[in-house]
This record gives sequence, C-alpha cells and structure tokens, in this order.
Amino acid sequence: MKLLYRYIFAIFLFLISAIYVVDAQVIGGTLIFGRGGDSVGLDPAQEEDGESFKVCENIYDRLVQYKNESTDIEPALAESWESSEDGLTWRFNLRKGVKFHDGTPFNADAVLFSLNRQHDPSHPFHNVGGSYTYWSYTGLAKIVEEITAPDPYTVQFTLTRPYAPFIYTIAMTPFSIVSPTALQKWGVDFKNHPVGTGPFKFVRWDREDKVVLEVNKDYWEGRPPLDRIIFRSIPDNSVRLIELQNGSIHAMEFPNPDDLPQIREDSQLRIIEQPGMNIGYLAMNFDKKPFDNLKVRLAVNHAINKHEIVTELYQGMGIPAKNPIPPTMWSYDDSIEEYTYDPARAKALLAEAGYADGFETTLWALPVPRPYIPDGSALAAAIQSDLRHVGIIAKIVTFDWGTYLEKTKHGEHDTAMLGWSADLGDPDNFFYYLLSKEAAKKPAGNIAFYRSDEMQELLVEAQSTMDQAKRIELYKKAQALFHRDVPWVPLAHSKQILIINKQIKNLRLHPTSWKYFRQIWLEK
Repeated sequence: MKLLYRYIFAIFLFLISAIYVVDAQVIGGTLIFGRGGDSVGLDPAQEEDGESFKVCENIYDRLVQYKNESTDIEPALAESWESSEDGLTWRFNLRKGVKFHDGTPFNADAVLFSLNRQHDPSHPFHNVGGSYTYWSYTGLAKIVEEITAPDPYTVQFTLTRPYAPFIYTIAMTPFSIVSPTALQKWGVDFKNHPVGTGPFKFVRWDREDKVVLEVNKDYWEGRPPLDRIIFRSIPDNSVRLIELQNGSIHAMEFPNPDDLPQIREDSQLRIIEQPGMNIGYLAMNFDKKPFDNLKVRLAVNHAINKHEIVTELYQGMGIPAKNPIPPTMWSYDDSIEEYTYDPARAKALLAEAGYADGFETTLWALPVPRPYIPDGSALAAAIQSDLRHVGIIAKIVTFDWGTYLEKTKHGEHDTAMLGWSADLGDPDNFFYYLLSKEAAKKPAGNIAFYRSDEMQELLVEAQSTMDQAKRIELYKKAQALFHRDVPWVPLAHSKQILIINKQIKNLRLHPTSWKYFRQIWLEK
C-alpha cells in the first residue's frame, strides 16, 4: 500500500499546537453566539443545514479534519492513513484512549456503527430517524463497497471506483462518529440528545431559543478554553445587532449590509470577513410546468436584474453570480458570459414558449438569513417585481426553516431560493450535491430536479480521475452545460462575515464557513 500521510513528527507538532489550553489566563467563560435560525436536528448524519452543522461541528469529531484556516487535511480520530495505488482501498489507524461524552470508548466498532448505519441498508439503525442525504449526495452510497475493521483500532474502506475527493469528503460533518451506546438508547430521538467525542458536550436545547454546550475537559486534543457555548436563535438581523451592541451576545452572523457603517464605528466590535465559497440561487423546478421549458428558464434569467439586486441588497458584501461555483474555487470558468438583464428578450422568449401573456407561479423565499442570501424576504420582493414586469405573476411563499427545507427537498415548490456554502474545497461539493441525477432523488439536494445524463457522466468522470488538469477540463465542461440548460438563476456569491465583540480572541473564519470554537477564548 502506498503511504499518503504518515504523521509522526507532524503529530507531535499538532499536539504542541494545543498549548493554549494550559494557560489559566484564558480558561473559562461562556460564549454566546447569535445566529439567524435554529438547528433542525443534531444527528450529523441526518442533517444538511448550516444551523445544525454549526452546533454539530463542536460536539463531534471525524476521522480526519480540516485545518483551522484551510481545507487542508490533518489527523483527528484517525492518527494516520494510507491508500492503495489504485485508490480503491483506504486504511485508517485510529487514535487510542479517546472516549465519547457518555464515557464509552471510541474504537473501530464505533466507526463501523456510525458509518455503516448510513451505508448498509441491513444495519439495525439504518432506517431510524430519517435519511442520509449527504451519503447519497456525495455518491458514497455507490462509491463505497464496504467498510470493515481489521482490528479494534483500524478501519478500512473499499471503494468501487477511484474517488478523487474521498479524504476531503470524510472530513465533513455528516460523517462524524457518534456514540453507538447513545444512539441505541435514544433511537429516533438521538437528534435531540447528541453524544460525540468533540470539544464540547451537549447540555440542553430550548427549541427556537438556544442550544447549550459545555466543555469536554477530557478532550483528546486538550481542554478547550471556553467553559460553555450558547447558540442563540435570533432571526431578525437588526435585533441580533442590538443584542450584540448591548452585550447580550458576543458574536453574530449575517448583519444587514446597510448596518455595516455603524458597526465599523463601534469601538467594541470587530468585523471579520473574507471571500465566501458559496452560491445563492433561484432554482426552477423541472417537474413543475412551465419550468420544464428551456425558453421559460432563459426568460426568467433575463428578467431578473441581479446586478441591481446585489448592489442594493448586498451593498458591497457580494458579487453577481453566473456559474454554480464561486470564483474562488479552482476550475471556475470566467469566460462564460452571463445572461444579461433584458426584459424585452425575456418577453420574446416567453412568447416563443407559448406564454405571451405570462403566467402565474410561486416564489419560495428563504425564511432565515443565510451566508449567501442575507435577507430572503427583501430578495423575494425584488425578484417578484422584476418578474411582474415581463408578465410573470409570482406569489411569495415561505415557511419556518425546517419545513422550508423539507418541502423543497420533496419538490413542492415552483421556484425556490436556496444556496450552498462549500463543505470542502472541491467543485464536486457543488456540482454533485446540487446538480447530479443522484441528488435529484427525494429527499433531494438538487431542488431544480434537473436530471441530465450528460451532466451525470461528466461529474462521475471528474470524481474518478486523479489527474487535476483533466478534472479542471471536466468541470469547465460542466459549467458550460449548466449555462446551456439553466436549471437556476445563479444570483450571488457573498462574502463570509462575522461581527464579534473584541473580547473574543483567536476566532478564525474557515473557508467552508464552518464554526470551530475549540480554540477561542474570552478576554477577561
């Protein structure tokens, strides 16, 4: 077997990097984090929304993890790993002496339990609690042949074909390792009683209000500085800012862009920002007429003035989108020409499609602020106005966050606003999850229900080759195909932004927008 990563001295350095935990000056305190919505559930395998992952990322660990400020991989519950020359076998050597929050031991059996319940339909807990959307969206359901344990601290994956993003994919939150004992105890209710090996332990969840975590003093990487984290759900952006300014919370996401000038003038606050690996879009449901008609989808693209929308609603915190991946992602094709705002062209296309008098439809609006769409209701109103000018009468519809996700996954919408923040630094994370035929199976990630054999073949080939130049070529072809078939109106790529009280130290934004709190502390 070919050794890919064997961290010996690197592991020593990795452990040394945790020395912040021994400084009594930084130990203690409760971080209160203001967010735009509540989690849907806390079983990482069965969730797919950012608000659920935000909490799960601090409760659970995975075999490998991303470094603090990049999508490079480092050891986590696996100390080292290796793969075969053909890329079909991956073996992970597990960390010893780790315990779950309930005191039970972490070992290979726990890994098999956690991952085989997603992979193996005969697993006794496979159908308990919900579906494993990420296992399907990534293609792992077909790519993984089996997961076995040669010994108590070794786990082996056997694949059906090479999968270029494999090591990065299993670093994602849905592939966290959970306590088998806790899952067997709680069953379907495990999502409300999460138990992992991570830096913080679950205490309680007051729905639509807060999730409380406490420090795991026995964390394998060393004790995190904070005593507690409270994730507070505050849906209104302005109210969230007021809470931050009066000291009720320490940090917040998704400020209204027009509040940024006053935030910059507040001496107690700090803005952390960086380009976001995300996309906000309007999906058109191929299963609902008239969006099965290419000319109608083209008309909608020409009808929406996204440059004005980005200027007015994002106010410098975003750029108009034309591709399904962000400009910061490798393989991005800037040569593709966007569909310009052209109401006359939109009307002509509608007439050619048989809708000279327009039509009525529904426009589903995001109910909570997201990294890629800071104000769903304002965006929906702007799109509704643009569509009305070309004869499309769109009724705005919305639901609570969990219901919205569930209904869009099952295709109840005509058009729906949604978006994606990268889980890893690979185009596969956008294309396969959002545009593959596999992801169009309900509950779907591909909520346009766009089913293209040509796209599917491109995406599978791009996953299966290890040649980076070839992968770039394939993803550029996929962008051209997306542009031709227009399953969405790609709206915007937004900056990742966080507003914090200056009392917070060592908080770093991650390119994926994941929130790791194990390394931060509060200045006393």
